[in-house]
Amino acid sequence: MKSSFTLFALVALQQASSTPLNKRQDFSNIQYPPGTGGDLHEYPPGTGENLHEYPPGTGENLHEYPPGTGGTPPNCPPVGNPVIPFTSTFRVLATPDQVVNGTTNPVFTGGLEGAQATYDFGINVDLDLICYYITLTGFRGEYQSPARTATHVHEAARGRNGPPRLAFPNPMGDGDVRTSVGCMMGPFTTGLIQNGQDTGTGFRVQQIQDNPAGFFADVHSSLAVPGAARGQFPG
Repeated sequence: MKSSFTLFALVALQQASSTPLNKRQDFSNIQYPPGTGGDLHEYPPGTGENLHEYPPGTGENLHEYPPGTGGTPPNCPPVGNPVIPFTSTFRVLATPDQVVNGTTNPVFTGGLEGAQATYDFGINVDLDLICYYITLTGFRGEYQSPARTATHVHEAARGRNGPPRLAFPNPMGDGDVRTSVGCMMGPFTTGLIQNGQDTGTGFRVQQIQDNPAGFFADVHSSLAVPGAARGQFPG
């Protein structure tokens, strides 16, 4: 409002003066007309300044907001609900002793000693969305896989091998603990081509929800290429 009053005063002075205003004139000693808001020691009573408390109903010092004002509306979700409504959630614990190599006659390799990963997944089948929080410890060597990354969900039962259907960003971090956090939405790709198409082609997270025991999560190392640690989805 102060700039509006200043502009009004300048226009009034220009109209009253025989000399046109120009950029070099000094406006430092302008006397503002009474009541325009300039150089007031205090604001007039009731204008909202210097009040000990705001009048009742003005929105200050209320114990709760009146209905319909936007405070805690009835359609707000309860505190603690996830922003994304997952249709299912899974926790997978990956360890070296679950890693197998081969497809026809798979054998347990022992993985990478000391490596362990926890995969927390949230799935929304309507959005074809999967969110993940992956924590990896005890990993050594470099990430190595023919897929785009070395951190996957594969389709196969316990003790069997199968193609990767999802490829996640590799866990990163300083020290022994590495993490990878985010969400992915279909259509999915892994970067691995088999039989002329990507192994993620046509995959939907609904398949995990319908048959979790048919999938496992793993991570691959240059010191244990078949897998450093692996864990089956609970089902």
